[in-house]
Amino acid sequence: MIWKTASALRKKGILGMNARNVAYIARYNERRYFPLVDDKLKTKEAARRHNIVVPELYGVIRYTGELRDLGQLLNPLSGFAVKPLRGSGGKGIVVISGREGDDFVKPSGKVVTLQDIRHDIANILSGVYSLGGRPDTAIIEYLVRGLPRLLHFSYEGLPDIRVIVYRGFPIMAMMRCPTHLSDGKANLHQGAVGVGLDIRNGRALQAVQRDYLVEHHPDTGVSFSDLAIPDWNDLLLLAAKCYDMTNLGYIGCDFVIDESRGPMILELNARPGLAVQIANGIGLRHRLELVDRLEHHDMHPEERVQYILESLGHPDDQTTPDSAPENG
Repeated sequence: MIWKTASALRKKGILGMNARNVAYIARYNERRYFPLVDDKLKTKEAARRHNIVVPELYGVIRYTGELRDLGQLLNPLSGFAVKPLRGSGGKGIVVISGREGDDFVKPSGKVVTLQDIRHDIANILSGVYSLGGRPDTAIIEYLVRGLPRLLHFSYEGLPDIRVIVYRGFPIMAMMRCPTHLSDGKANLHQGAVGVGLDIRNGRALQAVQRDYLVEHHPDTGVSFSDLAIPDWNDLLLLAAKCYDMTNLGYIGCDFVIDESRGPMILELNARPGLAVQIANGIGLRHRLELVDRLEHHDMHPEERVQYILESLGHPDDQTTPDSAPENG
């Protein structure tokens, strides 16, 4: 394990779940704004108003009776993603990357039928994947085609980039890389690799799978030391704008980079997990305090990004992770 003692956690500035919930989420995230990020349709609408690109919406299915017309909706599409409107943790997402006659092909090569997809959507509608198990809505949207240079760090899925934004300031980031173990999904709990990213330049700091350091992708063998996110400052600016879009002071912004359309918001999270600390090898607390020390927070997004880049450029900043044992 990367950290083993309470003193090591304190030294690293690790933020715990209770402190996150009380000091940051409860204090800076008003519940009236939660539906904006919990509902993907509302997120899309808000993003468009703020000139932030999101995957194109092909269709919305709210009732089981609408499944009769699913074939007509999907017929012209060679690739698409089906998602629960209020799902979490990547659960219930169905990705189709191609066609084989009347059937559909997943990134893994598995062929599924129209009836299979109807069944998946029926599960979404019944609330199998929604927060609290409430009946949900299924959305069908554009399938993001990832940048080839980033797909090398992924297996049978699309890597995404999470940026933690505090009071409008992007303070920590990681890329989540799907693996065979995670079934091609960018879900760290299922076995995806989390790669900590230097917030100043988007380059890899270290990579972690199941709390152990790894140097290479377990399936592709590619070295994570070669990972660098292109146009990093532009992505940080988009993350900073998500604060102005949502009015939420502590959020996780999940991005994907499409090979033709550039960075897109995949989703926003008002209760982001704390695994980004493990991926980076440092805690969030020092970065949070850096923002809190500001006398005035009323800045434009560009100014907030610049403040972080300049503040973390000093030699005494704790941005370099300590060494830790590898798995095995």
